[in-house]
Amino acid sequence: MSSDVSDAPEQYPPGYVPYVPEPPVELGPRLQRLRLTAPLRWLRLGWGDFRRAPGVGLFFGLCFALMGLAVLMVFRHAPIYTLALCAGFVLLGPLLCLGLYQVSLRLERGETPTLDDAIGAWMTNLKQIAIFGFVLLILEMLWGRAALVIFAVSFDGMPDFAGSIHKLLSADTLGFVTAYLAVGAVFAGLIFGISVIAMPLLLDRETDAVTAGLASLKLCLTQPLVMAFWGFTVTVLVLLAMLPYFAGLLVIGPWLGHASWHLYRDALGQGPAE
Repeated sequence: MSSDVSDAPEQYPPGYVPYVPEPPVELGPRLQRLRLTAPLRWLRLGWGDFRRAPGVGLFFGLCFALMGLAVLMVFRHAPIYTLALCAGFVLLGPLLCLGLYQVSLRLERGETPTLDDAIGAWMTNLKQIAIFGFVLLILEMLWGRAALVIFAVSFDGMPDFAGSIHKLLSADTLGFVTAYLAVGAVFAGLIFGISVIAMPLLLDRETDAVTAGLASLKLCLTQPLVMAFWGFTVTVLVLLAMLPYFAGLLVIGPWLGHASWHLYRDALGQGPAE
């Protein structure tokens, strides 16, 4: 009985090497799938870290509160520079959060965190953190320039609503406010996207700024719902912390910083078990 042709062994010419595809290259750390409710877990763990090292947390919280007061003073006396100053603080904020990440890292290892250690956290990976900070600075300079352009095309000269929310939100300035907030949302979203886990990654691992930024952006693009929920949560808590006179940032600022560390650890599948 003759055998089927398909059962015959496949013959290769002498010297032929079958093609075997290369395994896909993993760019950056492998990211885990996060639950939509994960931000609530990060907040809970972050609050635990704050309670275990309240002194260090309150120091950074005071820095956040003073930054908020500076924005308020600039808005009252020179509103055209408000968004530019906010952009500068978007750079300073992640750098300050490095200290809070360091505290959470020490607590995770069973060590006692100190203020000196937290302040010097940026020395861990100085070169790459400086490069990433420079990228943020460029984005924030573009943000500030865009804000000035919006002022220039919206008004003839300096607008007269310094320190007055009612004048700023009047019908005559509706187009300006819409464009102003839209530009701010675009730049803030971009900065959030590339930095949400980049800074803790640069602190925790010997990696480069480009890899850290791409890993952060990948997390936001592949899991937009959970990251949008986190961004919304952060925005709401920060807005609540602004009253009265940014005093709430004394606690909410460090709380969110510690929570962001646990976001990073969960994204890499290294968070503590429930």
